[in-house]
Amino acid sequence: MAQKLGTVVVKIGTSSLTDRATGDLKLAVIGGLAEELTHLRRLGWQVVLVSSGAVGVGAKRLGLTTRPTTLEGKQAAAAVGQGLLMSLYDRFFSFLDQPVAQVLLTRADLIERDRYLNIYRTLHELFALGVIPVINENDTVAVEELKFGDNDTLSARVGTLVKANWLILFTDVAGLYSANPHVDPKAQLIAEVGQVSAELDQLAGDKGSNWGTGGMVTKLEAARIATAGGITMVITDGGIPQNLPKILAGEAIGTKFLPQQDPMNSRQLWIAYGLVPQGKLLLDKGAVKAIQAQGKSLLPAGIQAIEGNFKAQSPVDLCDLEGNEFARGLVNYSSDDLSKLLGQKSGRIPEILGYEGEAEAVHRDNLVLLAMITD
Repeated sequence: MAQKLGTVVVKIGTSSLTDRATGDLKLAVIGGLAEELTHLRRLGWQVVLVSSGAVGVGAKRLGLTTRPTTLEGKQAAAAVGQGLLMSLYDRFFSFLDQPVAQVLLTRADLIERDRYLNIYRTLHELFALGVIPVINENDTVAVEELKFGDNDTLSARVGTLVKANWLILFTDVAGLYSANPHVDPKAQLIAEVGQVSAELDQLAGDKGSNWGTGGMVTKLEAARIATAGGITMVITDGGIPQNLPKILAGEAIGTKFLPQQDPMNSRQLWIAYGLVPQGKLLLDKGAVKAIQAQGKSLLPAGIQAIEGNFKAQSPVDLCDLEGNEFARGLVNYSSDDLSKLLGQKSGRIPEILGYEGEAEAVHRDNLVLLAMITD
């Protein structure tokens, strides 16, 4: 048995799997990807493939010339395309005697703790059996409020779930550029990124390909999630799957995002990126400073305004008065109760609410910093 080398999650986008103009599948790319992933598994890597393309493949089979725009249209196309796509993967991997397994996820699967743990156990059992999981969002049943929306962020969350060492995003460009390489011939490839900054966000633009849902925006969000979990992420050209072992061997191909030196633990990642925020708390400068610089909990006295309706223990965004999010946490009070406590000392909570509550609106143990805000 090969020595375990680590875990690698590979995400391939619609733009790499299909021809941009016709929507036809690139069978050579699928075949090359199957060969490389099978080779890695036999070397001792635990391998996960996150594959886009179901909606695009389904739309092509249905004779549609553009990607559906309604939720129902996307779900119908995905229902047609998912089976076609998986049958192709199974055929190519079967030629190599490599078993694969289809795993369809919704965001709710990674929010609810029991379902999260069940997915974790299933994936590790598949690893033990020598199987490569092929993961996609379950577009056929996912509702808008609980959709990942793109497979870039899905792959990053899967990476943190399985404690991956590497996340490789195969796309239709060679990496992150100083400008859009499709329109600017002077665009320069950025070889390495130490931290995903606001300046990088400005380079990303806001649109993906005709058939895909992502773009560089979603890949930078994936980088934030992956690197926060201690994962090295690379964006590279999906048309050359043969580069995969070279990247894992350390060759500088594409754009590498370095993992954070002090990565979040699994609970922090769950709070920061696994949950769907139900509201916002707008904090004064003193509260922002106390949380960022002093590692304090959030007290009701520091909250100036509330947005949204939520229950106690719901995830909420913590923002400065300009609405800039810098942290996320689980709130101890509902929005109704918390609205009565704005700017109040914690000692007045029993008097105002009529019961003994927590002194903190958000306890430090249930709070994760996402960014730094400075004056």
